[in-house]
Amino acid sequence: MKVRKAIIPAAGLGTRVLPASKAIPKEMLPIVDKPAIQYIVEEAAAAGIEEILIITSRGKTVMEDHFDRSPELEQRLEASGKQQMLDEIIAVTKLANITYLRQKETKGLGHAVLCAKAFAGGEPVAVLYGDDVIMGERPAIGQLIEAYETYGLGVVGVKEVPAADIYKYSSLAVTPLGGRNFRVTDMIEKPTSPEKVLSLYSILGRCVLPPEIFGYLEHTKPGAGGEIQLTDAMKELTRDASMIAVDFEGIRYDMGSKLGIMQATVETALRHPEIGAAFREYLRELSKTL
Repeated sequence: MKVRKAIIPAAGLGTRVLPASKAIPKEMLPIVDKPAIQYIVEEAAAAGIEEILIITSRGKTVMEDHFDRSPELEQRLEASGKQQMLDEIIAVTKLANITYLRQKETKGLGHAVLCAKAFAGGEPVAVLYGDDVIMGERPAIGQLIEAYETYGLGVVGVKEVPAADIYKYSSLAVTPLGGRNFRVTDMIEKPTSPEKVLSLYSILGRCVLPPEIFGYLEHTKPGAGGEIQLTDAMKELTRDASMIAVDFEGIRYDMGSKLGIMQATVETALRHPEIGAAFREYLRELSKTL
């Protein structure tokens, strides 16, 4: 079945990037001249996703405004002859059919995905975590969709993480299938000791889930952090039917961390067609003072 729908969970409080996230949803923090969530929506659209559900929470309506039309602004740009800028902001509103659903209680990523059961409507869904921006030549979620269509199994996007950091992430038991693909036979969310680490491969920000995942989520009890963990539901799915892991091409930025935001901003600025050359020269001069 074709993957047409995507869920972007974006209901978190963003406590790691306070005080900025007190007034601005972390998903709206800019990477040069676009908010983080726009990069995620653009990735989904580039992979052929037609419908997107953004899971939000109180105080995040500014995300809805960003992807909506703004007649007053558009008229001002048109009157000023700023056609390119006008075209750009209108294009943002046409990326996909975007709807919104509030997660009234932040009970974890698994609960957020479960809230989207009616939206999924019995179809497979791509999930793009709102904290993770992935930059690359090919859309990361598109690479996972290709694997889903090849194997007919749920797919997770993975990267190897440093051994010291694996305790902050999930850990997967994997066997190679060839290329960048692996078969997943087990997983654990935030292993608490070295003997519980299955490998240094961890799920980072992307997955494609079959319709069956919602049945597992409905019976998943709170896990790490007292929240309903998506990883726990996927673990049960893996044990029953196995899953596929794709070591996706692209650079992942953690937009829930201050360092991740700065890395995304600096590296994107260096590639930016408008300011890239000047910013590179600025960094060269700045580096002489470090």
